[in-house]
Amino acid sequence: MMTEEMLAIAKENLQTHKVVDQEEEELKSLINPLHIWINRASAGICYHLIPLLLNGEIFGMETEISLHLLDRKGCEELLEATVMETQDLASPVLRGITMYTELDDQTFLDAEVIILLDDVLQEAIPSFEECIQQVINQCEMYGPLIEKNARSNVRVVVMGKTFVNLKTWMLITHAPSINPQNIVTVSLLLENEAKAMLARKMGMHPSGIKNLIVWGNISGNSFIDLSKTQLYRYDSAIWGPPDFFRELMDVLFDREWIRAEFLTAMSLLSSWEIHCVGIAPAHAIFTVLKYWYLDSPPGELVSLGVLSEGQFGIPEGIVYSMPVTFQNGSWKVSTDLQISEKNQEYLQNLTYDLIREKQVALGEVEELYPERKVSPVPHLAEEDESLQAEEEGNSTKYFKYIILLGGN
Repeated sequence: MMTEEMLAIAKENLQTHKVVDQEEEELKSLINPLHIWINRASAGICYHLIPLLLNGEIFGMETEISLHLLDRKGCEELLEATVMETQDLASPVLRGITMYTELDDQTFLDAEVIILLDDVLQEAIPSFEECIQQVINQCEMYGPLIEKNARSNVRVVVMGKTFVNLKTWMLITHAPSINPQNIVTVSLLLENEAKAMLARKMGMHPSGIKNLIVWGNISGNSFIDLSKTQLYRYDSAIWGPPDFFRELMDVLFDREWIRAEFLTAMSLLSSWEIHCVGIAPAHAIFTVLKYWYLDSPPGELVSLGVLSEGQFGIPEGIVYSMPVTFQNGSWKVSTDLQISEKNQEYLQNLTYDLIREKQVALGEVEELYPERKVSPVPHLAEEDESLQAEEEGNSTKYFKYIILLGGN
C-alpha cells in the first residue's frame, strides 16, 4: 500500500475529504441556529432545563441550538461548570454555548427564546415596595434590550416566585414592538403540584388529572380551581374507553380535606425555592415551550399568566393566570368556560393585588398593602389568618392559595 500509485490516491482522497469538510462547514454556517437565552443561569432550574432543551423533543433534531447563559458577577464559577457539563453532553444539536456576567449592547442578540428566571435578591429586600423597585430596575434594562436585539417573533417565558405577573407586564411595556402574546409567565408549576397532591389523595397517576386551573396572581393570591377538574383512568367501579373521565368533585367527597390539608399544603409551597433542586420548575418551563411549539393535548386546559384583554370580566392591562390552549404556535384563552356569578366575584377580587402592584410600579401609590394584613377576598379571610404569621415574619413572601370549588 506504499506504492507511488497508492500514495497518489491517498493524497487525492485526503484533498477531496478536506474539500467536502469545507463545503459542509460553509453550508453549516449558512444555517442560523436557534438562539436561546437564559438569565440567572447558575440556578438549579437552568441545570435541569438545559438537557430538556437539547433533547430534540421541542425543536427537533434537525434544529441546531446556540445557548447563551446570563447571570451576575460572582457566578462565573457556577456558569463555567454549567458550560463544561453542557459541552460534555456532546449533543448533536448544540452549535455552541456562551456565558455572560454583564448586560451590554449584544445581550439577547438574535434571541428566539428567552427564559427569565426569578433573580430578585429577596434576602436583601426589607419591603414589598423595594422588591417591586428591583423588578422595575430589571425590566427597564431587559425590556429595551429585548426590543432592540431579539427577533421580532421572540418568545419570552418568565419564571419565578417574586411579582412575576408584574414583571411580565413590565416587560411587555418596555418591549412595545414585541407581540404581547409572546411574553408569558408560567403558572404550570402550581398546577402540577396541585395535581400531584390530588393524585396521592385519589390513588392515581397525576397525568390522569386534567383541567385543574390556576387563576390570578401566580406569586400572590390565586384560585386553585377544582370545579372543572377531570379524572382519566381513575380506578373506580365505573369504567369506560380511554377518553372516559369522572368529574373530580363527583368522586372526592372529603371536602374537609380540601379546605384544610390541601389548602394548607398549597399555601406552604412558598418554600419550594429553598428545598427544590429545580427539576419541577424546569419541567414546567419545558412543557410550556413544548405546547407552544407543538400544541397542547386536544381539549386540555393549561394555566398560563397572560395579558388580560377583558376575558371573564377581568380588567384589561394586567397579567393574570387563566386557562389557555396552545395551537399552531400560539395560545388562546378558553373563554367558552362557564363562570358562575359567585366565582366571577372571586376572580374580580383577585385583581386587587395585581392592580395595586401596577400602581406602585407606576408611582401612583406609595404602599402596596397599607394597613392590610389579610386577603382582599372577604369570603375567605378565615383561611388567610393561618398564614398571617408567615407574612409578618417575612414581608417579601406573599403566597396564599385559595381553593375554588364551584358552587360548593
